[in-house]
Amino acid sequence: MTIEMVANRAKAGKATLYRRLPSKAELVLDAVVCMKKADVDLDALPDTGTLRGDLVAMIRPPSVQQGQKKIQIMAGLVSMLSRAPELGDALEQALVAPRVAANRLLIERAIARGEVSNDPAPDIDFVSSVATAMISYRVIMLRKPITQEFLIKIIDDLVLPALGLPRGA
Repeated sequence: MTIEMVANRAKAGKATLYRRLPSKAELVLDAVVCMKKADVDLDALPDTGTLRGDLVAMIRPPSVQQGQKKIQIMAGLVSMLSRAPELGDALEQALVAPRVAANRLLIERAIARGEVSNDPAPDIDFVSSVATAMISYRVIMLRKPITQEFLIKIIDDLVLPALGLPRGA
């Protein structure tokens, strides 16, 4: 990605971009903030009555494709992190935190329903973030697409057992 490429795509001059955003890192940060605006709505999460049902209901083709695109963008920006450390925080807030927050809320609801035991208390932060990490690894390192089958496998073979629930419960 270059400033020239962005200017051409925006049908604007490079000088116009540099007046608004003095560096490539600033441009990327601005783009990441815009991406965050179209993310998970925590007030509109599914409520099917089971944790598995809620997690599976989160797997909708538009959200899967959007998630994959965001992770591909993150992969492209990883090389910039050493030169612009603030970009790491912005990427985490825009691409990872919303999905982790949704997972956390769904798990907390399952605990409140008595579906997931709170004795001993599960490590909600760990379980909430591990699925996102697995998805990122698949796209960035293995260069494989996110599929519904893969996401359900994470739910059934990783998330549910980590919370003391049987596979597919």
